[in-house]
Amino acid sequence: MGTGKKLALVAGAGAGLGQSLLTRFEAGGYHPVGLGRTRPDSPVGDFHVLDLADTATVPKTIAEIITKHGPPSVVVHNTAELVIAPFTGTTVEDYSRTWTSMVQTAVLLAQATLQPMTRAGGGTFIVSGATASLRGGARFSAFASAKFALRGLTQSLAREYQSAGVHVCHTILDGIIDTERSRDLHSLDPAKMMKPEDIAEMYWQLAHQPQSTWTHEIDMRPASESF
Repeated sequence: MGTGKKLALVAGAGAGLGQSLLTRFEAGGYHPVGLGRTRPDSPVGDFHVLDLADTATVPKTIAEIITKHGPPSVVVHNTAELVIAPFTGTTVEDYSRTWTSMVQTAVLLAQATLQPMTRAGGGTFIVSGATASLRGGARFSAFASAKFALRGLTQSLAREYQSAGVHVCHTILDGIIDTERSRDLHSLDPAKMMKPEDIAEMYWQLAHQPQSTWTHEIDMRPASESF
């Protein structure tokens, strides 16, 4: 039996932003459900371990979630696959892997949720982007090409589903998100990193914008970040 609460579904709900999103929406009265390859320690709400690029498992799992809890009111696509390498050292498999992780997963998530959301009267579908969604940097050819594709996909979805009541948003996260893993990877003052709970608050606000002022794309960065 469902909880009777609105469903917030986060794909890519790992430690950091994914869990912060589920925490924020749970605090706002939603039933949080996370999807991801690896179960975090003490996950918020329900968590389903699965390959988000699996063409059989994803539709089946989301259909079961919808049967139990009803169509989602909020869906967030938050997957990423970072490859940093010179172009000559970037393989075709690297391009395939980044596209599969970020674009194919978004396609499957959208196919499984947008029609149920439309039939239920609407909702919000948010896609997490990055600086590489707008600018392809040296050594980021695989990552940037997939992020560009993801942004284009999100624009197409917005133009198709906005009139049906689904608010489709793309966020540009221009900075390093403060997580335990990112602190290990980057020699950066945590004060200059993006706090996942602050990003989650912005997603909450996007999900609750009035229809007369819907935002399709928003960029966020620390005050210390140059752009």
